[in-house]
Amino acid sequence: MTLMDTPPERAPALELAGVTKVYGGQPPVPALRGVSFTVRHGELVAIVGPSGSGKTTLLHVMGTLERPTDGLVRIDGVDAAGLGDRELAALRARSIGFVFQQFFLAEHSTALENVADGLLYAGVEVGERRRRAADALDRVGLAHRRGFRPTKMSGGERQRVAIARALVGRPAIVLADEPTGNLDSATGASILELLRELHAEGATIIMITHDGDLAARLPRQVHVLDGRIISDSGSAPGGGTAPGSGTTSGSGAAPAAVGTSGGPGEGE
Repeated sequence: MTLMDTPPERAPALELAGVTKVYGGQPPVPALRGVSFTVRHGELVAIVGPSGSGKTTLLHVMGTLERPTDGLVRIDGVDAAGLGDRELAALRARSIGFVFQQFFLAEHSTALENVADGLLYAGVEVGERRRRAADALDRVGLAHRRGFRPTKMSGGERQRVAIARALVGRPAIVLADEPTGNLDSATGASILELLRELHAEGATIIMITHDGDLAARLPRQVHVLDGRIISDSGSAPGGGTAPGSGTTSGSGAAPAAVGTSGGPGEGE
């Protein structure tokens, strides 16, 4: 193959550069201080830190649920800062899947309907939504429970439904916020194993957790403290250290927040 035949390198799944987040108030509260790192397609990453470290604010910024005060956020090569609210919502629907500790399933809808709802804003017609939802449930081992409502399912099954919903849109990244936090240890271990299996199949997953032991079981750990990345254990697939690896120094915060105002103190 000649240089002319070499395909262009795919953009990272996620790229943050110099990201800050300051919540208004007197005095202003800096939640993120100069955060920079990159996640390549196919990585499985744990973002780990104690309560108040900034990891929840970081989740919101990575997921485009909040705009940063300053810095660059790119999702699958798209600069989120350059998008209006409608465009940002479309990017989120197309490129990001969410898994939350509290599941957030509609109790009066079946597992199949809950997963299909993950495609509501992606412009997919009803029949195709249901077909892809059935495939996603099969992928997480719940094909036999597709007609059950969440109230008739165990905590582990409900989290599997939530994971299927996050995957159904074939997003660039899946953001999992404490996905084992509401589960007993055995069920939590099975959910972690499922995430590892999905990663082995090619999914790009970023898990936010306060549990250092759980994070240590993943290939890459990004440690957050006081709104800064203090260490990054991993290398990007294909060799070489991922951009942002290692200790990241903080940068000065911009004076005013952009987009969503207010916030959970210093964040988690």
